[in-house]
Amino acid sequence: MKMYKSLLLLLVFAYGVTISAQHSAIQKATIDFVFVDKDVKGTISGFESTSKIDWNDLENSFFEGSVAVETLDTNSGLRNWSLKSRKYFNESDYPRIYFKSTSVVVQANQFIVKGTLTFKGIEKPLTITFDKTDSGLMGKAELYTYDFGIKIKKERTDNLVKITFRFEQP
Repeated sequence: MKMYKSLLLLLVFAYGVTISAQHSAIQKATIDFVFVDKDVKGTISGFESTSKIDWNDLENSFFEGSVAVETLDTNSGLRNWSLKSRKYFNESDYPRIYFKSTSVVVQANQFIVKGTLTFKGIEKPLTITFDKTDSGLMGKAELYTYDFGIKIKKERTDNLVKITFRFEQP
């Protein structure tokens, strides 16, 4: 009977290890962006996430996280200060930018994460296309700052920002 209990305990432990190996959380992220019309490149960090990635069933994954506006960096102190001001990002009232997925769909060698981006209190849909890499995930998305009340250029189409996400798995 003692051997049976030991075997059962071993099986339960092994099953738990297998399950945890199939799932992972995003622990480190690098987020780069380019404001296309002005060719302004930058980064944003202060990443926090409660995402869960199920590598055996990606469509069962969940992406949720945020970044800190105070970490916005375009390699120009004056530009950074201006972008964080009330006129643009309004860091004092909206210190974080949030994303929460609504669906994850596998398409060929990529997976598409659709969700809601909350930026300056404004919610808009955002789609991120991810590729799996040796070290984690590489994603790409595009948005128009104009849609979030950040009108750097007069026309919406001139406010295109391309974003690259690099998520490292533990």
